[in-house]
Amino acid sequence: MDKLTSMVVFTKVAKAGSFASAAKEMGLSRAMATKHVMQLENSLGVRLLNRTTRHLSLTEVGMVYLERCLQILDDLEETELAVTRLQTEPRGTLKLNATPFFGAYHLAPAIAAYLEIYPDVNVELVLQAGYVDLVEEGFDLAIHLDELRDSSLIARKLGTSQRIVCGAPRYFEKRGVPNTPEDLKKHNCLSNSSLPPRDQWQFVSQDGKATVIKVSGTLEANSADALRMAAISGLGLVLLPTYMVGQDIRKGRLQAVLTDYVPAAADIHAVYPHRKHLSAKVRTFVDFLHERFHPTPYWEEWMHPEGGE
Repeated sequence: MDKLTSMVVFTKVAKAGSFASAAKEMGLSRAMATKHVMQLENSLGVRLLNRTTRHLSLTEVGMVYLERCLQILDDLEETELAVTRLQTEPRGTLKLNATPFFGAYHLAPAIAAYLEIYPDVNVELVLQAGYVDLVEEGFDLAIHLDELRDSSLIARKLGTSQRIVCGAPRYFEKRGVPNTPEDLKKHNCLSNSSLPPRDQWQFVSQDGKATVIKVSGTLEANSADALRMAAISGLGLVLLPTYMVGQDIRKGRLQAVLTDYVPAAADIHAVYPHRKHLSAKVRTFVDFLHERFHPTPYWEEWMHPEGGE
């Protein structure tokens, strides 16, 4: 027999002073209620109740055991309530992984806005490039900006990001504006050495034709943000995702070119290990990001000045 159930039956019998009343309250037969208490007494090797034909009373040991049972059952109820609240009310620590730029420039402001709504949640944000094992490293959630490598993970699309060629207005004043991808061969193109082949930029025309252009320039770096800052300074052209340069384009620090030849948009996903019993903190945070970034993320609003598609 389940000892926990037997403890509950015992407390009901002790409070009611009757097997019949306790059995009725719990939906049991009187015989089953009696069996539960007898099982407890046998396992403990003590008598918990004094029984007469008309009356039940607790033994001295029974009074001590009743007090401890009530405490255990109260603690269990409190524990179950706390666990249930974690599933239904956002609270606790949300451990989140993202790439450095996206995390710093887009997630950090989103987290601040989310915590205004859900103050019982704490966020641990870990920014790092490359693949991370969510389960092994204990992450609740990650934001992926590239292809999903682990098909066992649950992914929800939050938005998209184009890749765009851009440069500072003063660069174009000196060097002119490229009109076709072929024109890039005459320009100072800043390359990302962490994304081989770093000297080959791919484009897709509006008719779907793919073109690969071999570019060259005076700077290559393994940091996309370093290339972005160099482009803002007027050094050359960069091919970067709009989540990195969209705000710079909107504010005039950079100017987009070759917009008729952008590659297909890359999807941005929230990724988490399990769908079943998803905690409230993960569910609400993913919903919050989806609403914030979907369907047209704010970093691409400059591409839709009228608010259209």
